[in-house]
Amino acid sequence: MFEIITVCTGNICRSPLAEQLLRTRLAGLPGSVNSGGTYDMRASEMPAEAQRLAAQHGVPAELSAEHRSQLLNSRMLTTPDLILAMAREHRRAIVELAPARLRSTFTVREFARLAQDTPDAEIIAAADAAGQDPSARLRAAVASVAAHRGVSLPPADPADDDVIDPYRRSWNTYELSASQLVPAIDEVVRVVRLAVPAA
Repeated sequence: MFEIITVCTGNICRSPLAEQLLRTRLAGLPGSVNSGGTYDMRASEMPAEAQRLAAQHGVPAELSAEHRSQLLNSRMLTTPDLILAMAREHRRAIVELAPARLRSTFTVREFARLAQDTPDAEIIAAADAAGQDPSARLRAAVASVAAHRGVSLPPADPADDDVIDPYRRSWNTYELSASQLVPAIDEVVRVVRLAVPAA
């Protein structure tokens, strides 16, 4: 089983939406997706706007309704094969909690940017060299994407690696946040599906 975790501040808007999109789009693969936040929102629900966004992007309503926020801790970071932060501040917090996971930790838009520069054949070859275990295959694929750090051109504005926080803001901001997140999730799904074939 492979593991992915998504991380934002309160674990009520961006990271649960990312988690649920990945769960929905990777259904049928031998893996799990979880999420957490760097600030304790004490088992809060997703705001109605975040649930509405999730539904618009194909997430079953019950999946969003069941979500309760959880505070990120170092234990949650020990086993995931891929750690996706919603913004650079979250990536920093993750690396402070679990320095050994630096190479497996990206902002989701950073991962997408690097993945776009990583050919399918390179991802598949890395995964195949790792054997049959789904976790090992995904870790190898993630490493092949990470190898493009320092090679791929960085964004003109570092903030372009972040997904904007829509919490307590307008519906337009929620839509902007989704417009940044969803294409990045598409790239994550591409890499995972190349690395881990359906059973």
